[in-house]
Amino acid sequence: MTFGDFIRILFSILIPPLGVFLRVGFGLHFWLNILLTILGYVPGLIHAIWIIASHRTRNSITYNR
Repeated sequence: MTFGDFIRILFSILIPPLGVFLRVGFGLHFWLNILLTILGYVPGLIHAIWIIASHRTRNSITYNR
């Protein structure tokens, strides 16, 4: 986990979709997080932290050779 991920989690505590947006942009996970946050803050927060902690960008993927 990087410092950027830590900042995204802090934003997610305030507004869960914001942290997801900063990680993945306007994708499926962003819209799903908005729906989960509307249905209840806690499901949106859990989903946001899961996305931030588990989502990898192409630059961070390492290949075993």
